[in-house]
Amino acid sequence: MVSTDYATYIAGLPRILAGAAALFRDAEGRVLLVEPNYRDGWALPGGTIESDAGETPRQAARRETLEEIGLDLEPGRLLAVDWVLGAARPPIVAYVYDGGVLSDEQFRAIRLQEEELISWKLVEREELPTYLLGSLGLRVQHALDALADGGGPVELENGRPPR
Repeated sequence: MVSTDYATYIAGLPRILAGAAALFRDAEGRVLLVEPNYRDGWALPGGTIESDAGETPRQAARRETLEEIGLDLEPGRLLAVDWVLGAARPPIVAYVYDGGVLSDEQFRAIRLQEEELISWKLVEREELPTYLLGSLGLRVQHALDALADGGGPVELENGRPPR
């Protein structure tokens, strides 16, 4: 049984948000992006970790991929973790996993979650800053670098390595 003092202590701790996404590519190295209908800019398939339900970041990346694009795929290795401060919301911890290279058949099987997404597209690395706003663009660039050099996961703060 949890004591009232401990429960009060836990209730008073700062809150953070957490999200997880998968970085999918095609055979040419283009990145799969999705276009949300609830905010500006594009994103990787992913979303909020349901920690109240005991979900881990890896489980969230898989669940969100299934919900958003209709593909049930086990995420690969962790590529990046980003601590993102925000003025109008609590901080976010964002996890990016390697989603792998999708086959033509898998791309044809994509089915968007119509409640949240408008469209999807494959984007060249050089074009990513046009689509990915704020620290997300930097996060994806660093995740691609970690993927290319076999390193990672890379630790980021607002999309950049800490000083």
